[in-house]
Amino acid sequence: MLAFMHPQDGPLTRLRRGHEELVLGLLRRHGPQSRAELGHRAGLSRTTLHDIVATLVSSGAVVGEPANPAPRRRGRPVERLRLNPATGQAVGIDFARRAVHVAVANVAHEIIGTAGAEHAPQLPWPRRVALAERLVGSIDAGSLRLSALGVVGAIGVGLVGPVPVADPDPDVPAAEPRFPEHEEPVRLLGERFGAPVLADNNTRLAALAEATWGAAVGSADTLYLRLSHGVGGGLLLGGALHRGLGGLSGEFGHITVEEDGRPCGCGGAGCLETVASVGAVLDAYRERGGSADGLGELIAAVHRADPRALAVLERAGRLTGQVLAAVCNAVGPGTVVLGGELLAADEALTGPLRAALDRHLLPAARSRVRVVGAALGERGGALGGIALALHSAPSPPVPPGTPAAPAAPPAPVPGPPDREPATRAGSPLLRPPVDV
Repeated sequence: MLAFMHPQDGPLTRLRRGHEELVLGLLRRHGPQSRAELGHRAGLSRTTLHDIVATLVSSGAVVGEPANPAPRRRGRPVERLRLNPATGQAVGIDFARRAVHVAVANVAHEIIGTAGAEHAPQLPWPRRVALAERLVGSIDAGSLRLSALGVVGAIGVGLVGPVPVADPDPDVPAAEPRFPEHEEPVRLLGERFGAPVLADNNTRLAALAEATWGAAVGSADTLYLRLSHGVGGGLLLGGALHRGLGGLSGEFGHITVEEDGRPCGCGGAGCLETVASVGAVLDAYRERGGSADGLGELIAAVHRADPRALAVLERAGRLTGQVLAAVCNAVGPGTVVLGGELLAADEALTGPLRAALDRHLLPAARSRVRVVGAALGERGGALGGIALALHSAPSPPVPPGTPAAPAAPPAPVPGPPDREPATRAGSPLLRPPVDV
């Protein structure tokens, strides 16, 4: 009799539905997890979590991860749960200054493949978007299901420079300037793929990717810095990407390091980008009498122990370390991830950087801040686009008849000879992170 006292959409039903959405959201954001990890993050009792998971497994929304073939010493293997990989996929695209990188993954955080290609500077947006579409098509061509099941159906896009974000408070005016140049690629991608497009700064997305798949997995507070043709980064605080007012967070390259320094493209002077970007380092080396048409020749000069090259990189590393120390003292990250082409200089750059960071950090933090090299390389921005799409997607119930996940992921479809090697689903993307 009591069962008839509760309407079908009563408070208990809504509460249960909320618990299901919570569990699905945690699996979408963090990937495969054990029941203990889910319970810790969800704050649900063991009994409630067991009941919710059982329902999601029986519906096909959640499946067990394939068992690890490695032998265990004792006890039952701990089952890890994941979203059913057959229920949807997401695409990440990084429009760097001179290249396009793309990646495709499913909702279970398995990377299906990545690809990339360089292009001429200032290539018009229609041609850059067409290039991205071709690269996405080279990954498991014909099998993408961006919106077939309506579970993710989203594209995460990384763009250079500040990308404004909507303020959750409707009374706060939109940030200015609005950067209308970012509206064209978002519109073109939406037209070509017929899926929602989410955009953010590409270095912020690289930070999100490193925390999801790369060198900062397990670190709740992460600082990512990329030293490339530009200098930028991202912050994750409490596991969430920090965007700041109007999306202006992470512009570390525009922190002043020299009061009377060189003019910067941002309108200021003496910014870190005028010292520690690829172009700035090459210019400084040439001014000292060195000869280098590109970064590769500068690195060769470092290997020859050319004192001019070593001096330029020492200065760049020292000033970068000072900036990192200031940000670390203000924010308190547990992990600092360094990426970008300039890291090819290795110890000539990272030695002075580490020394300056250690010198300027608070003494209590010196042994607690871990500094590592980025694990995802140039694909980080595209993978971060996937993470953005997965974090932002809704979690509707799995449609009836959704196929169960395969026992093992299929091998990737071979691509054309000039394609970047695709990553087999579930396998490491690149080398493991190393301390720098």
